Amino acid sequence: MSLQSMTGFARASANHEAASIIWELKSVNGKSSDARLRLPQGFERLEQPVRKAVQHRFHRGNIFASLTLAQGPSAATPVVNEEFLKDIAGLAKRLEDQFGCRPASADGLLSLRGVLEPPAAASDEKTTEALDKAILECLEEAVSDLEKMRFDEGTALIKILLDQITKIEQLTAEAEADPSRQPAAIREKLRTQLSPLLEDSALEEARLYQEAAYLAAKADICEEIDRLKSHVASARKLLSASQPVGRKLDFLAQEFNRESNTLCSKSNAAAITAIGLELKAVVDQFREQVQNLE
Repeated sequence: MSLQSMTGFARASANHEAASIIWELKSVNGKSSDARLRLPQGFERLEQPVRKAVQHRFHRGNIFASLTLAQGPSAATPVVNEEFLKDIAGLAKRLEDQFGCRPASADGLLSLRGVLEPPAAASDEKTTEALDKAILECLEEAVSDLEKMRFDEGTALIKILLDQITKIEQLTAEAEADPSRQPAAIREKLRTQLSPLLEDSALEEARLYQEAAYLAAKADICEEIDRLKSHVASARKLLSASQPVGRKLDFLAQEFNRESNTLCSKSNAAAITAIGLELKAVVDQFREQVQNLE
């Protein structure tokens, strides 16, 4: 079994010349595969290759990818856009004078997008290509670690789901074998309920049998039991697959829920109702866990 969970976290780092590269990936549940990126200013060019690398490995889940680059002491000095900084500082001063805003700090101004520009060295094509390659190689390491974590969590999740499927199978067997489903039991129950009327009325025994047969047909849950058995077999087959099956299992969970509801509505005895309610509880747990599976 090699199904993945949709949750996980991974972190990978690498050093390239004067730069330290750090990738952090976080995966959460999602209906499809969606990569949400946070890249440093000046590295927007990597958005497409990063998105492709992430979505190529994961079929479902929202992936948050964050890149941090720390320049070492030998790195080229960033260029300050002094004209832009002057305009921003002037605006901050006017806001301070007119509205009593807190004075702008130097680090706050320098952190604004567009104030600091990439160093001149970054404009060198060979240098840029080498750095981009190192960043993407580090990303592949992070993606592989995230994939491993998702597989590990998926393995644990499959065990939980199989246990729940076994419980659904057991409850189905209990409902099928319950004595209250037998026509004789229904007839006796009806006889007990109508005995006060039979003492003072001309209700014939044959009519009693007809009513018992009608109630037995109305309370028949053979189809529901057959479908539950079929769904159990389908669920086990899906959980043994190597491809993402989260969507199919989610649909199957809805079918389980539909059959358990019908079981309760057709119930003619407290025992069947109790089984149906317990079945609904297990199906709800099953569906909740399925939401985490790719």
